Amino acid sequence: MFERLERTDRAVLVHVNFRHCVEQADLHEFGELARSAAFNPVAILTTLRDKPDPKFYIGKGKCEELAHLVTANQVDVVIFNHELAPSQERNVERFIKCRVLSRTGLILTIFAQRARTFEGKLQVELAQLEHMSTRLVRIWTHLERQKGGIGLRGGPGETQLEVDRRLIRVRIQSIQKRLEKVKENRQQSRQARQRAEVLTVALVGYTNAGKSTLFNALTGAHVRVANQLFATLDPTLRSIEIPTVGKVVLADTVGFIRQLPHTLVDAFRATLEETAQATLLLHVINAVDEQYEDHIHQVNQVLAEIGADKVPQLWVFNKADLLNNSDRYPGFIEQDKDGKITKVWVSALTKEGLDLLQEALQGRLSINTVTGVLHLTSVQGQLRAQLYALQAVIKEDKNETGGWDLIIRLTKSQWDRFCKQHHGLGLAFTMK
Repeated sequence: MFERLERTDRAVLVHVNFRHCVEQADLHEFGELARSAAFNPVAILTTLRDKPDPKFYIGKGKCEELAHLVTANQVDVVIFNHELAPSQERNVERFIKCRVLSRTGLILTIFAQRARTFEGKLQVELAQLEHMSTRLVRIWTHLERQKGGIGLRGGPGETQLEVDRRLIRVRIQSIQKRLEKVKENRQQSRQARQRAEVLTVALVGYTNAGKSTLFNALTGAHVRVANQLFATLDPTLRSIEIPTVGKVVLADTVGFIRQLPHTLVDAFRATLEETAQATLLLHVINAVDEQYEDHIHQVNQVLAEIGADKVPQLWVFNKADLLNNSDRYPGFIEQDKDGKITKVWVSALTKEGLDLLQEALQGRLSINTVTGVLHLTSVQGQLRAQLYALQAVIKEDKNETGGWDLIIRLTKSQWDRFCKQHHGLGLAFTMK
């Protein structure tokens, strides 16, 4: 059932503008989606409507025009930039005698091509099966089982359609169980990081904003990078060192898009939990995209859907080296009234402005850490050993009393627990 089709198909793209709809699908982005799936768009059919036609979505007249385009251009597939009801999809297919793909089906096709890891393949297959389960058609009635039993009483047996539905249900249940085990493993890893008080920074943003390029620039990793939508799907985690903060886990996540199918959001929910549990979100924005404000809104909508809208954000405007006639440039920053950096302009490709981004990360994450010098006497060796066990000691010097001056760094919660545990010892601590 896991669809991985070879993409050399000629396609007609269908785009409808609705007069009273505030949030319209983007035609240019639609073309990029089709090309990302390796379709070859040979024609575009656009129309203006007040609302979708109940039977053909675009109306019978436009359907006749579409049928002519299909015949004239020897088209293999027609792709709608909208979500069609199963009945509308079937009606258009029968009318134009050509395969029809909705926007959700197109995005699922891209995800099927790009998934690499075991978890990613399972997540995409689950989304495909749930999408497909509503689109099964009763076309195998000739395969109905014959009447059985004494005297041949009773109606026809199980139809092929019912068999397919049952097989899909069984497969969905099987995938959900396997994903549940993957989720448990991921949760265990997350809990281990939480116990170790490791801070997590998740990269989020609209697809093709340059998240993976920025991830590689910050971590030295070699995550796949391409100038196309949804180049990377599988989440990647790497550890980086931030001055005065310490070790931080950086997580690269799947890119978002306008009208991201709910089946995909649900299927990738376990992966996206990394975002909801993060200490800070790096919201990566394409600085040269004229629609970046709308894309910010789309990303925030998905973040709200997965429960990550309360996580603090640092906006990173990527590709700033391509800005023309602008006062923004790689390394340009904006701060709030307290001097906290809220926006940074960088170029992940040329690595310009990354030093300012590091500084911004340091400032935003340092509020979660306590750094200073702890003065211990010679009889407080047990405390010294405990701090080493927590990997909190950055530097150690002998002091004049025969004890130790320890430069330490702990998360706030670790420091609060440490102070509570050793309350009354009169710890001599100097904040740095």
